[in-house]
Amino acid sequence: MESSLIKKAAIGSVIYSIAATGIILYLSAGKVVTISDVAQDEVQKTEVSEVSDQHLLTFALGESNTSYLRIPLPEGCKAEDIVIENHYMDQELCVLVANNDEEFYKENVISGNRDMVEQGNYEVSEEGIKLNFQLSGIFEYRTILENNDLYISFLSPKEMYDRIIVIDPACGGSNTGYEADGLLEKSINLQIAKMLKEKLDKTDIKAYYTRIDDVNPEEEDRVRLANETKADMYIRIQVNSHEDTSVYGLLAVYNGSYFIPGFGSVELADVLEREVATSVKGRALGLSEAQAQDYALRNITIPAAAIKVGCITNEQEAGLLGRDEYCDRIAAGIYNAIMKVYEEEL
Repeated sequence: MESSLIKKAAIGSVIYSIAATGIILYLSAGKVVTISDVAQDEVQKTEVSEVSDQHLLTFALGESNTSYLRIPLPEGCKAEDIVIENHYMDQELCVLVANNDEEFYKENVISGNRDMVEQGNYEVSEEGIKLNFQLSGIFEYRTILENNDLYISFLSPKEMYDRIIVIDPACGGSNTGYEADGLLEKSINLQIAKMLKEKLDKTDIKAYYTRIDDVNPEEEDRVRLANETKADMYIRIQVNSHEDTSVYGLLAVYNGSYFIPGFGSVELADVLEREVATSVKGRALGLSEAQAQDYALRNITIPAAAIKVGCITNEQEAGLLGRDEYCDRIAAGIYNAIMKVYEEEL
């Protein structure tokens, strides 16, 4: 009898423990909210109006035993009050909190693992408090909001995505590139990149863009993006020019100074030229090895190629490059080349 009572008590204790654990997990799950990722290429960098002087954030020391960076939030802060932007070309993560209590981050410290964070500051404006974290490299991130704390874990792109590419529209900003009859190379390159983005956004391929508006990143920064993300391929979009105005057609340029066994830069250039030429029903001028002035191509350590989409110095081809429909066909050709590489080579 005594043995039976002990057994029943033990079973009851186990059942109670399981039920209590379940309730705790359920209640805890109700308090945890994941913040949506907002990549650099999905939103323009937030311009905070009427910004006061920047203030340095205070970090707690000696807490690298956790995988998360912990950011305290004002009381009652909800997921919809937070906007996070990953400006990977600047190696910067920005967190905008819809609260303008200027004293809050003077009194509360950032804690947890800051191995990937070199420094941080905050600004106060009508939109709220903007926290700026300068990172030590190019990272992706995951976030959890719980009990007025935002937890951020940083991961390498390869930890987040199986398929990664880098798209580089050449020129930008004050660097207009080649010009002819009111056409600017920088604008043509960017337009094709945006049309390509619309197509890639419908796939599971993670595409990083060196620019998605009219800016001109340094060549070193374009190289860093390709190398640090360890992307499967880097594709540069350019326009060509020739002293002989009768010359027209597509040209693919590859990195011949860095040998990659299997699928490399020559193979990427070849498929790019064939697919774009097929898409636009145009003339292919062949493949060309990158020269000294092609800094980005020559310093990237992944399969790297540029597609020069036409000669702006040729009147007929310049007319085509100024048409949206033609640029979209170029973008379709680049897209087809990317898909073919993944289907047949990688």
